[in-house]
Amino acid sequence: MPLDLYNTLTRRKERFEPMSPDRVGMYVCGPTVYDTAHIGNARPVVVFDLLFRLLQRLYPAVTYVRNITDVDDKIIDRSRDSGEPIEALTKRTADLYHADMDALNALRPTIEPRATHHISHMVALIGLLIERGHAYAAEGHVLFSVPSMAEYGQLSRRTLDELIAGARVEVAPYKRDSSDFVLWKPSADDQPGWDSPWGRGRPGWHIECSAMAKEHLGVTFDIHGGGLDLIFPHHENEIAQSRCAHDGEPLARYWVHNGFVTVEGEKMSKSLGNFFTVHELLDEFPGEAIRLTLMSAHYRQPLDFTREGLKQSKATLDRWYQALRGDPAPAAAELPFDVLAALEDDLNSPLAISHLHELASAVNKAGEAEKAAAKGALRAAGDALGLLQQDPEAWFRWAPKGAAALSDADIQQRIDDRLAARKAKNYAEADRIRKELADQGILLEDGPQGTTWKRA
Repeated sequence: MPLDLYNTLTRRKERFEPMSPDRVGMYVCGPTVYDTAHIGNARPVVVFDLLFRLLQRLYPAVTYVRNITDVDDKIIDRSRDSGEPIEALTKRTADLYHADMDALNALRPTIEPRATHHISHMVALIGLLIERGHAYAAEGHVLFSVPSMAEYGQLSRRTLDELIAGARVEVAPYKRDSSDFVLWKPSADDQPGWDSPWGRGRPGWHIECSAMAKEHLGVTFDIHGGGLDLIFPHHENEIAQSRCAHDGEPLARYWVHNGFVTVEGEKMSKSLGNFFTVHELLDEFPGEAIRLTLMSAHYRQPLDFTREGLKQSKATLDRWYQALRGDPAPAAAELPFDVLAALEDDLNSPLAISHLHELASAVNKAGEAEKAAAKGALRAAGDALGLLQQDPEAWFRWAPKGAAALSDADIQQRIDDRLAARKAKNYAEADRIRKELADQGILLEDGPQGTTWKRA
């Protein structure tokens, strides 16, 4: 069946039809690299990774662009407060971001442009907007004139009157209208800056994405994604800039947005003690458990992220990996139809996950002749969701960081000691070893192929 996606621009679910039948272009707003990614930052990464994986199954070529914002006032402020040079700060934070998202089994985007590598494209785009009467220079700044675009507000469904009513009391004196937004701003001597026709300065946030999307995907492309919080003003302003610079041509044909994340029922906040970074959570839980938790609610719905939910996801993955253990090994298999159909219905990940439960049950019930095929179907379904990517034995040997865990060699030695005790019919000693390991979180399972183990 064809792919349907909910389009924020039209507020309805639509049949996805790419501009080219054999190529799809998708742009997703990426991180501003000044701090460690929190769980709210991770949700769009997982959501659009899921979409990227699906698109790759459906189309011969997919270009997935996700930018890195490496020039921003937050970066400047963090560098000033910490004393860490901006280049070092952005490199360290970007590297950590990549490592954390890799741990969630998120594929790297096809192209990952950096804002600082596209300054000339931004300057050219701003020049076009001034030339066409949609922007103006004032006191070293360049601003987009919102009243110059009659259709402004279509994505967020906000009218110009609403924008004026919601404007701050104090408006910068160089603005012609309170709703106008910055395309270029002047830089002090101790701030990053580039030469431009309007003086040394740096770009506004919104123009960065418009310029990078145009450079790598063209004037109009298929899908633009991000979190709900970006609809206004960021995505609304991207549309305004891009359409006004390019004779009204649309920026993207489908706008896809994921819902918000709360933690334990409340908005995430450091003051509430419920602010979790991905890096911290990876010390306590496997990345796949975090990924499964982030997919447990439909991407457009709010997601309440809890430790109990993480524990449940870990237990679910334990069950699925247990079904894949041992002989016979999984056979190559096509993605089961029910899983594909769920994903093609606006990325219905909860329904797809329910089918994985069914597939795991089918493995456990299968006879030896059918078991390899059943395992293959489960593995193929996992691949579509970016799950079940490990060898089952490696999965069960994972331990939280800092845990006083026995080494694999120590565990194997105790298993050998237990086997020797059983051969000597010293069953009390064999039971003692089993209990001792269980008390340390190591569970033994005896089977036809010998004894296997896993961490509880």
